Amino acid sequence: MKESKLIEMQNKVETLGKVAQKLMIEMQQITQLSVGTLETIKNMEGYEQAIEKLKEKMVAESGKAKEADASGKIIE
Repeated sequence: MKESKLIEMQNKVETLGKVAQKLMIEMQQITQLSVGTLETIKNMEGYEQAIEKLKEKMVAESGKAKEADASGKIIE
């Protein structure tokens, strides 16, 4: 393999490594933001009532859920 091709491949690998590192940092920031947002919401007035309402809604919707067969066709 030519030296220029090896250098090009090395540069691409380094670039991909930098992109992966940046993505990991961004994921950590998003996680911290999500946790902070959740903790803030938990401290808001009416949080418990909202959670109970969501639970009730999920139970009601699960009773109305339609099933699909293996081909993806909806079964009534």
